[in-house]
Amino acid sequence: MRDLVRDQSTIILILGRFGLPLGFGDKTISEVCVTHQVDQDTFLQVVNFCTGRDYYYEKISLPALIEYLRQAHDYYLSFYLPQIRRKLIEALDCSGGNDIAMLIVKFYDEYVREVRKHMENENKTVFAYVQGLLQGYLKREYSISTFQGKHTPMADKLKELKEVIIQYYPEKNNYLLNEVLLNIMLCEDDLTQHCEVEDHLFVPAVKLAEQRLMQSAEVHYADAPAKVEAKGEKLDKLGEREKDVLVCVARGMSNKEIADALFLSVHTVATHRRNISQKLQIHSTAGLIIYAIANGLIQLDEVK
Repeated sequence: MRDLVRDQSTIILILGRFGLPLGFGDKTISEVCVTHQVDQDTFLQVVNFCTGRDYYYEKISLPALIEYLRQAHDYYLSFYLPQIRRKLIEALDCSGGNDIAMLIVKFYDEYVREVRKHMENENKTVFAYVQGLLQGYLKREYSISTFQGKHTPMADKLKELKEVIIQYYPEKNNYLLNEVLLNIMLCEDDLTQHCEVEDHLFVPAVKLAEQRLMQSAEVHYADAPAKVEAKGEKLDKLGEREKDVLVCVARGMSNKEIADALFLSVHTVATHRRNISQKLQIHSTAGLIIYAIANGLIQLDEVK
């Protein structure tokens, strides 16, 4: 293990994301992985991919790779990107209305928000799907190809930020700015490689798991068509105004707030709510909220 790290400095980041500490002395790769309960094949395939060697996604353990990707997300969101921002603020002159400096910081903050949304979606949606897959559950309306079709590189905007700083922030002997620019460039390379690990190791390994499950007798469907159709039939019973009221209810609005928002009387709102409950046979606010989320009328983060 010592020789591996000494020859490839990028492996230090991989070690951290697998939860492998330094100080392994003369232990072999196998010994280090066994000691810290890390799947050796998964570790080696990630190392091989990131260092340009031959790799085999068929040897990947999906639980081990998901944990690696989660740890990478935590590294970016909790440590690396906030660290770059602190250095950026320190290096730029944001006092006295320096428009370029303020725009650079704003550009960076918007980028970090996009990265956070991207990674949190993977944590909550994609990884949850794969964990269900490993338990024998497929979804008829979702597969890893859905994720693959929408998966976009996250480093492009960092490249734009780098160009903005290089071209439009002239300041002599600003060693702090040179350092933060170097950090941005390293982060750009690291994020690019992270996305490539997902594209070339994670996605093919999940596709293989999907194929194996579909060919087995143990497959179950987590979103059976009959249930989806039943929900759709109930939703069709509601008029457009009733759907609008249901969305407002699910967002935690009072009858008065709903009336003001939809230009209705409070009495009309109350009537709509009674009709909604009768049609859906759901009489609690919590039940209506769950129904609205399950049928795609609102997102979970809209609920107050």
